[in-house]
Amino acid sequence: MIYVGIFNGYFPYDLKTSIEKIKAQGFSTVQLDLAFKDMDFAPGTVTKAKCHTVRDAFRRANLPIACLSGYTNIVHPDREERRRRVGALKEIIRHARDLGTPYVISETGTFNSESDWVHHPRNKTAEGYQEALDEIAGLAQEAYDHGAVFLVENYVNNVVGSVDEVLRLFADLPHPGLGLLMDPTNYFDDANIDHVDATLDRIFDALGERIRIAHAKDCKKAANQAEKHAALDASEAHTFRGAGGVDLPAPGLGSLNYEHYLRRLARLHPNIALIIEHLEESDVPRAKAFVDGALLAVGA
Repeated sequence: MIYVGIFNGYFPYDLKTSIEKIKAQGFSTVQLDLAFKDMDFAPGTVTKAKCHTVRDAFRRANLPIACLSGYTNIVHPDREERRRRVGALKEIIRHARDLGTPYVISETGTFNSESDWVHHPRNKTAEGYQEALDEIAGLAQEAYDHGAVFLVENYVNNVVGSVDEVLRLFADLPHPGLGLLMDPTNYFDDANIDHVDATLDRIFDALGERIRIAHAKDCKKAANQAEKHAALDASEAHTFRGAGGVDLPAPGLGSLNYEHYLRRLARLHPNIALIIEHLEESDVPRAKAFVDGALLAVGA
């Protein structure tokens, strides 16, 4: 059966309190954000000892860590800023096994200097793709060298966004240190938001075997094209709610056909971790009940 988790970043407390609150909601796993009020995981300060403290606390709580958040803009147009960001991501990758999982996730980035999620014309050029490919190759090799796997999370406005672009990436970089984070909502834009089931089928037919971890949020037509963020005590990766023609709310608040999504997911990966996102703490019980209900409905 699919097991349901959440990002600990939606519970902005110390390590002990975060675990207690996640357990109280009935989750079976977490996607780990290195963000606790009583610990410093700033770039350059990640150590094996700190990682073991976190890993062991989650293990004692019987709340296994499925994967790690490493979200950053890996093609930031400022080369020094890019070097800093990619370096911090590689630091997390090197410590992945110290945190109990091989999987570290990031999106592929954008050449927009103002936002990690807004489109830039260079994103869809051959030169821009090659820069992203070079960075991803380095991340995949860093992961492989440390017994880990770098999971790409595509997003429609980033360098790698569409099904065809994900297929191209894996064709150009068939590396054992590279995998895919499945979030079907990240493939939707103005062109396909009215064709949810057909788009889901295309995603799974083309990419299903590459999936390692899955996400649970939702998608719907946007009222405006502006970039949207929720007011949360969390990183921008957790406050983001969409940009362009599609909004990205919590699961159950959009037009994604969840039963179809989960049926396709379970057919290929019956024991995968499914991580809920794009919500605030007060909405967690509703979102979990919605996802649990959809899983019951499809027998997964």
